[in-house]
Amino acid sequence: MAKSNSPSYLSIINKLNKREFAPIYFIVGEETYFIDKISDFAEKNILTDEEKAFNLYVFYGKDTTIESIVNTAKQFPMGAPMQVIIVKEAQMLDNYDKLHFYLENPIPTTLLMFCYKSEKLDKRLKWVHDIEKKGILFVSEKINDNKIPQWIIDYLSEKQVSIDEKAAQMLADFLGNDLSKVVNELEKLLITKPPHVKKITSELIEKNIGISKDFNNFELIKALSAKDVLKSNQIIRYFADNQKSNPLVLTLSMLFNFFSNLMVYHSLQDKRTENVAKTLGINPYFVKDYISAAQKFSSAKTADIITAIRNCDAQSKGFNNASADPGDLLTELIYKILH
Repeated sequence: MAKSNSPSYLSIINKLNKREFAPIYFIVGEETYFIDKISDFAEKNILTDEEKAFNLYVFYGKDTTIESIVNTAKQFPMGAPMQVIIVKEAQMLDNYDKLHFYLENPIPTTLLMFCYKSEKLDKRLKWVHDIEKKGILFVSEKINDNKIPQWIIDYLSEKQVSIDEKAAQMLADFLGNDLSKVVNELEKLLITKPPHVKKITSELIEKNIGISKDFNNFELIKALSAKDVLKSNQIIRYFADNQKSNPLVLTLSMLFNFFSNLMVYHSLQDKRTENVAKTLGINPYFVKDYISAAQKFSSAKTADIITAIRNCDAQSKGFNNASADPGDLLTELIYKILH
């Protein structure tokens, strides 16, 4: 959906901060975190508190129309160099084609921003082309799961706090790729950590978020990679006793991703760490787990494991096993993987 020359989130924030404004912004996509950050910045920082009283307008898609928004956009600011109009939940608006006439000659003293969440946008439409010509179209896309650990590392680095790869992976496995959820938990860690501590550790995560540093999907995969039967079974027993915080669907997803990557690893001619990390889209820190697993599981066994994971997922959804217990299913799966 995004063009190769589409602006980045940071470039938009930087230009707004430098007061280099476009007349219209259309922020669209499934990742609501960036949409909220851009609109919050525009709402809080472009106008002074005094200017906001008469020149800041916040509309909601379900409560307004394109005609009302355009009529407001055509007004001139009062006692300020410009007015700011933010349309939240813009995916609930109709008749966007009526923007065409405003976009022919947008008012330079109006900054008009649409926040269009969790919806696809048909870029073939004329009004979308007009926005790209006259303003900024930013597509806020979901970050791939395998890039979340590095995103966590970078986010904390901006706060002058470090985190090791294991702890970042623990958080990513547990929280997924919903950045708003990830940031909420990171901010919780930043608030609760002792002021003098400048590193987020697995112990701190366990204490404040509830992810066990010893019994989690990261440690399960590590144990399976080493064919450590005792450790693997200790972890899945913990999962069975704590199913709410260790849902089977998440564990199956992690196992499927790992063994699918292992199958790719088996096929690689160049098994240097940097090439494996690049091909699999993982942090080089975790390549050692694939090296270890490849020594324990042949490509044929890996294919059988992937099939077993798929069958377990189907059974967990009631196929051929209407009364499946997650703990029993996982126990059976881990036995098949290790034997």
